[in-house]
Amino acid sequence: MMKTVHIISHSHWDREWYLPYEKHHMLLVELIDDVLELFETDPEFKSFYLDGQTIILDDYLAVRPQKKPLLEKHIQNGNLKIGPFYILQDAFLTSSESNVRNMLIGHRESKKWGSKVDIGYYPDTFGNVGQTPQLMKQLGFDIAAYGRGVKPTGFANKTTEEDNFVSSYSEMKWVGVDQSEIIGLLFANWYSNGNEVPVAEKEAKIFWDQKLKDAEAYASTDQLLFMNGCDHQPVQKDLSKAIEVANELYLDYNFVHSNFEDYMYQVMAELPEDLDTVKGELTSQETEGWYTLTNTASSRIYLKQENHQVSVLLEQIAEPLATMAYEVTGEYPHDQLDYAWKTYMQNHPHDSICGCSVDEVHAGMMTRFQNAKNVGEYVKDESMDKLTSHIKTAQAGMENAVPFVVFNTTGSKKDGVASISLDTEKIYFSEQFPTASYQEIKEAAAPNYKIVNASGKEVEAEIINEGPRFGYELPKDAFRRPYISRNITVQLPVDQMVSYSWDTYYLVPVNEETVHEENQESDKTDITLKNDWVSLEINSNGTISVTDLEQNRTYSNLLVFEDVGDIGNEYVFKQPNNEKPIYSLNKLVDAKVSKENTFFKELTLVHEMDIPVRADKQLEIEQQAVVEFRNRKAQRVKETKPLRIETTISLAKNSRHFSFSSTLHNEMKDHRLRVLFPTGIQTDVHYADSIFETVKRENKVSSAWTNPTNPQRAHRFINVRRDSHGMILAPQGIPEYEVISESDQQTIGLTLFRAVGEMGDWGYFPTPEAQCQGTYTFDYHLSFHGKDDVEKAYKEAIYSPIPLLIHQTDLHDGTMKSTEQFLSVDGESIAVTALKRNAGTNNPVTRFYNFTSTNSSYKLEMGSYKPVEATILEEEVQSHGNTQEVKPFEIKTHIWK
Repeated sequence: MMKTVHIISHSHWDREWYLPYEKHHMLLVELIDDVLELFETDPEFKSFYLDGQTIILDDYLAVRPQKKPLLEKHIQNGNLKIGPFYILQDAFLTSSESNVRNMLIGHRESKKWGSKVDIGYYPDTFGNVGQTPQLMKQLGFDIAAYGRGVKPTGFANKTTEEDNFVSSYSEMKWVGVDQSEIIGLLFANWYSNGNEVPVAEKEAKIFWDQKLKDAEAYASTDQLLFMNGCDHQPVQKDLSKAIEVANELYLDYNFVHSNFEDYMYQVMAELPEDLDTVKGELTSQETEGWYTLTNTASSRIYLKQENHQVSVLLEQIAEPLATMAYEVTGEYPHDQLDYAWKTYMQNHPHDSICGCSVDEVHAGMMTRFQNAKNVGEYVKDESMDKLTSHIKTAQAGMENAVPFVVFNTTGSKKDGVASISLDTEKIYFSEQFPTASYQEIKEAAAPNYKIVNASGKEVEAEIINEGPRFGYELPKDAFRRPYISRNITVQLPVDQMVSYSWDTYYLVPVNEETVHEENQESDKTDITLKNDWVSLEINSNGTISVTDLEQNRTYSNLLVFEDVGDIGNEYVFKQPNNEKPIYSLNKLVDAKVSKENTFFKELTLVHEMDIPVRADKQLEIEQQAVVEFRNRKAQRVKETKPLRIETTISLAKNSRHFSFSSTLHNEMKDHRLRVLFPTGIQTDVHYADSIFETVKRENKVSSAWTNPTNPQRAHRFINVRRDSHGMILAPQGIPEYEVISESDQQTIGLTLFRAVGEMGDWGYFPTPEAQCQGTYTFDYHLSFHGKDDVEKAYKEAIYSPIPLLIHQTDLHDGTMKSTEQFLSVDGESIAVTALKRNAGTNNPVTRFYNFTSTNSSYKLEMGSYKPVEATILEEEVQSHGNTQEVKPFEIKTHIWK
């Protein structure tokens, strides 16, 4: 039977990488100019795939707006293939909701142009998440194509039941963690296996003899896929002639200029029964382990931290607040939020968010993060303004009080300490010259204050007079109004505040005494932390021991900093040969109580480690000679500098977790810093928060693995446990970790940062800013659980990065209650990832998933609204039922009517 050779023209388009964005951008303009000209002049050049991302169209039109009609013509006639995504994002380093929004926006943008390709396209994603099959099925896709994650063996080398992440064929079944099944298409010979097809017969014969053999080694059908293009590859203008020559040379093959739709249709019709099955996440688990590219999770850690902050702001703060505010305004900032999401997601391509590009790229990313953050902050503040203006705050006896509203924008009950700086005694510039106002407030005695709730009951709080400060108002109907005010800082403990709710409080003056002027450091010598659930002590070797009082179990020798050399690159960590790590053991130089009140206590520990200042000259020689990192002989120099790490550890009286914040100033180069938490637990597996999933990962590597490390990626938590107990480490924007197997236990190693000096990959690209010199702060939480409260502990870790919000307002009547819950979420095993408004109807939309491997029940209530199950893609009604049951790792989207 004649085989069909499908040649698909494309160019894998990293918007920024080894060149800054605008230089790649100019090349993109030239590429699309050439493609459009080919469509107009060569009738045999039938198709070009625009790399699965619609943002390329925006990029092109930013320079060639006059070409929009021509683009529309060739998209709608099927020549130019676009979508289905907005950008080609990294899956593991972007949030669950970011993965969905990329699909939603890409789908919406494709519909504007009139066409899209219905394939999950992940040509160069650094591993594929285990929920991809479910996401594809909910999008209506049956196929995903990818270049990494699975090891191809060839049909002559049959796989066994023990081979979980290898495939005999380039086609395979892929079963997700919820048991959704799709077909996976692996670019077994990479997405450039049909690049630069020769036209001359002699060269063409040599080319195709080898290429056909390579493809046939893996193809399960008579449909052979050849991707005609590569990274930033100019279009092959003589491809039509090259295909004509190939058809003349090989009479038993039919060479066609094809597209993914035609290829997929014919492949699906011929798939054999004996396809291999891969399950869950695909991260090259059964390879040698060096080129998983997981270490990009610790490259340029500042990018990951900024990404985490914007993710929390948009998903868990701005959108929920705007959704609640709609109830009183009838308006929702769709355009502003779309702009913020697009700006934010432009940082999500793998070479961007992974931190593996040249310095100019990542400088531009920081501007985008800041822009998206500014829009998110604006939406947050505007939404709280609108909400609080309709919340009834006027109450008898509160005439001189300053009201403020506390918001919980998470899908769970929340404990914690909420903080706000309140403005009292405002003197506007229009009333008095600001210098005089400043001096007047500074010299005047401040009244004593207390905090009362909406019921008039005094509540525990810390109130600090910070003195005068400048502020301003921006009225919607008048010019700006600057002022000088007295600044009062309030810290308020909050217990079990219900999901998506608000409570009103009052700062009430009490005139008998004056408030204390500043927060003095505690002089107590009790350098321990303890509440009803946990306790902490400092050990003589500079580590800490923590006791889970509920389980009566102590975890010892925690908080060990480890520093080693790194002679790798932005992609891969490589420790110098035979180097011994440097630890913070016995390096504690200071420990004190830095803050304490009746509901909160904070310790500060200072470790100083002498760290080599850089690698030796050999590394620079090896980098310039493009020596592969595994073959490098460089070491670190003998000269050292002290690395001072100041760690605050805090515990609120109502909290089951410790909060850590480690600050340091890095002056050294070519090294990696981790913090280690020995668990005292021996186990074969651990668990981590991933994309819509709590992923179960093996602690042991495969027999093929030669990398001495086994780095992994997590979002909100890492959990090492046995049946009776476990430890949870919850990093905040610090995604790389390793569970280190020791003789008697597993240790969680959290990579705080890697400092390296080159990009890596295919040449020598110096990246001095990747050395991450400067001051950094790393936040992470530590908690514990018993046998029966694992889900509760997971949920706390998922929502722990989301702060309680406080917004100052004034005394007024309102249509909304002073204390109210907008959305009730009942279900220990579900996590809400979105509360937003539908773009077409403005109806509320919720999205959540079951983060456990068992069936679970849930109940969501939202006033008079009723939930209806909907599709994830278009957020349109799918079923009028509401089962209140969710399957293991199932993702559900609801429209509320």
